[in-house]
Amino acid sequence: MEQSKHITDNAALSLLGQRIAQHRLEQNRTQAELAHEAGVSKRTIERLESGESIHTTNLVRVLRVLGLLANLNELVPAPVPSPLEALRSKEKRRKRASGRSQQAPDTESGGWTWGDDPKPEV
Repeated sequence: MEQSKHITDNAALSLLGQRIAQHRLEQNRTQAELAHEAGVSKRTIERLESGESIHTTNLVRVLRVLGLLANLNELVPAPVPSPLEALRSKEKRRKRASGRSQQAPDTESGGWTWGDDPKPEV
């Protein structure tokens, strides 16, 4: 597809439809067969191939049957974190073990308890 921001919606849909029709024909499938396998109406396939708008769910079904669903990753790639986000995520990772904390002394074994403070001399 053109690497242009200025391609119209109709031109993009038309090109998409042409390419889907080419894949269907390369697989020697009729529109009716593709529609049946995808669980959509034949009219949906006709509309798709002629560059008309269809539901996204129907497009996904057709792409799955044609073996093209994996190509969605190229159409909408996963976002790449910015360098700042990558740096922040590294900061959040633990870099070393904190060790074991010392336990507070047990009051039954002679440790400090409330009221055990020495009385101040007056």
